[in-house]
Amino acid sequence: MSIDPVELQVVTGALRAVCEEMGAVLIRSAHSANIKERRDASTALFDPRGEMVMQAEHIPVHLGAMPAAVAAILHEDHAPDRAWILNDPYKGGTHLPDITVITPVFAGGELIAFAASRAHHADVGGRVPGSMPADSRTLADEGVVISPRVLDDTAIDELAGQMRRPDQRRADLRAQLAAGRVGTRRVNELHERYGETKLAEAFTEVLDYAERRTRACIQDLDDGAYRARDVLEAREGDLEIVLRATVAGDRLTLDFTGTAAQHDGNLNCPVAVTRSACYFAIRVLTDPDIPPSAGAYRPVEVIAPEGCLLNARPPAAVVGGNVETSSRVADVVLRAFGRAVGQGTMNNVTLGTEDVVYYETIGGGQGACPDADGPSGVHVAMSNTLNTPIEALELEFPLRMTRYELRRGSGGAGAFHGGDGVVRELEALAPLSYSLITERRRHAPPGAAGGEDGTPGRNLLDGEELPAKAMGTLEQGQRLRIETPGGGGYGRPQG
Repeated sequence: MSIDPVELQVVTGALRAVCEEMGAVLIRSAHSANIKERRDASTALFDPRGEMVMQAEHIPVHLGAMPAAVAAILHEDHAPDRAWILNDPYKGGTHLPDITVITPVFAGGELIAFAASRAHHADVGGRVPGSMPADSRTLADEGVVISPRVLDDTAIDELAGQMRRPDQRRADLRAQLAAGRVGTRRVNELHERYGETKLAEAFTEVLDYAERRTRACIQDLDDGAYRARDVLEAREGDLEIVLRATVAGDRLTLDFTGTAAQHDGNLNCPVAVTRSACYFAIRVLTDPDIPPSAGAYRPVEVIAPEGCLLNARPPAAVVGGNVETSSRVADVVLRAFGRAVGQGTMNNVTLGTEDVVYYETIGGGQGACPDADGPSGVHVAMSNTLNTPIEALELEFPLRMTRYELRRGSGGAGAFHGGDGVVRELEALAPLSYSLITERRRHAPPGAAGGEDGTPGRNLLDGEELPAKAMGTLEQGQRLRIETPGGGGYGRPQG
């Protein structure tokens, strides 16, 4: 190793700081509540070959899937200040609201890195406000599909003009460009400090170091096959996810053969999202202090047969797959290794008109650990967003928060208790359409090692229960209430 261990840690910290600063610029420059308040955005750096060298600890479902976005533009004609944009789930994206902007970094005329950001835009067109219809069947139902293209002023105006609140869409896209410029500036400063050769070596060493540490953690697991299965609550019935995880020395194979075929709704996943969920679970099972880079994923093989729910073919709808199926994939991997799981849903709520668009995910209970209770009222697994503060919500949208509290006792009992979910109730102050994409309403989040299951969630409109996937209209004065699931308990209850 040409870089000594101390210097490697310094460079690792510097790269992490670059990603964090990019995220701060994006969040503080954005106009929509979804990014500036909920922080539904992520940032990362890639080497010239497209390997993710470092990421900020933002949204797990964004970050593990972002390498596919860089791969989609890797062989394009790059030049300084020529940024790229995409959201096509089958060409590097996840689901349509997640728009990725990638900025190549040049020094001395040579491509030395890529700075990338992904942000969930509150609307990307389509037939319903918020672009997250609970009943979509194809991508065409879900909004504007952006194949990889250059992002310039013309593209911003063209794309924003096809979306609701084009003023916000323009501002948020420009915030992503600003994040890329900051990443470019900071990487160039590192280039000036270390030189081209040493910086390239540092990228390689960060990747290799993450790989070595991950292999060491997998080596500590017992060799053998681990199995788990679970279901998703589709509108037409349950869809099964099947996993056979095999540990062999310092390698791990996650094989989803036997999982349900892609279906006619929107719980399908592009394979990049499936990999992202697996990588998150592996991070939980190994050591979260391992540098979050592509090197950590090298010892992991993910098998998802083409045409199944977890590796869908176009033009299958995917808006629910990114948020809900990804959560279930992470659950299944964790269950295979004996972990209690959390709420297993992002509790997606979209409200709006042609002039007002609001989207949020809602926290719930986390599963208990073998040595600790699960936290309550947190965003679990593939989501890492904040809630929208009540003050911001009521200031910007025709909504009133009538109730927001912990759902006491919803966590599963055990030697250690699962975390409690929350109750979040909104009153419409004007007519608004709504779309709900939620899970764990028919099936409870499972406990582990004798721990009890968490309490399933509930969706209610003026006290009347709604299904897990629902759409409709809120009239002025009506109240939409979401009771989120509790996490599973761990170990048999004592006493």
